[in-house]
Amino acid sequence: MSDALKKSLANVRIVLCEPHHAGNIGAAARAMKTMGLSRLALVTPRDFPSDEASRRASRATDILDAAIVCETLSDALSGAAFALACSARTRELAVPQTDARHAAARLIEIAHTQPVALVFGNETYGLTTGHVNLCQLLATIPANPDYASLNLAAAVQVFAYELRQAAMSGAPESKPRKLAGHDELEGFYAHLESALAETGYLNPEQPKKLMQRLRRLYARAELEREEVNILRGIIRTLRQPKKS
Repeated sequence: MSDALKKSLANVRIVLCEPHHAGNIGAAARAMKTMGLSRLALVTPRDFPSDEASRRASRATDILDAAIVCETLSDALSGAAFALACSARTRELAVPQTDARHAAARLIEIAHTQPVALVFGNETYGLTTGHVNLCQLLATIPANPDYASLNLAAAVQVFAYELRQAAMSGAPESKPRKLAGHDELEGFYAHLESALAETGYLNPEQPKKLMQRLRRLYARAELEREEVNILRGIIRTLRQPKKS
């Protein structure tokens, strides 16, 4: 494995949200290792650590041993510059959407220089709207429309394969943009929401889908750190105008 390939894949984090079955965690770890991925995060797993997970992982128990367990998805995404929500269904008011292959190419482009994350949902109900809103892109696997539901570990395997294929194509010709991290983006969204509520533009009692639409807008822009700082500076100035 080349150094460039190792570096890109090392920057990829697989996140499993609220997995119910320990066997799926182990099988996902095995799917990851076959494609050179090693970073696993689990959000409130029902049963972990688990002998069943270790058994299903086969010779990928090192990934389970190094896995981090988090209380929230936001915690699991901390430090990531870009997060991809992996789902079997599209959403009307979600972040931008694409298929697994194009999503993998975009992730690897960023992963050459910054950490990225792929987020998978619970085996029964998948990802919630709140989970998807914490990501910048939504991707689906173009499966049989009459039966598009994949086992969790199988879905991880498909995305892991696409990531490896994208990483094997080599480094991008141009220098990748330095995107704002998850914590910086969430800080900006909280700042923006607070300002909108303060001015009366957003009614906290009846917010409707305003923040969801704004998240989609800024997700399309793929904000850089300096751009987030500019936007937050504008918000601060509008809330407390400078004296002339």
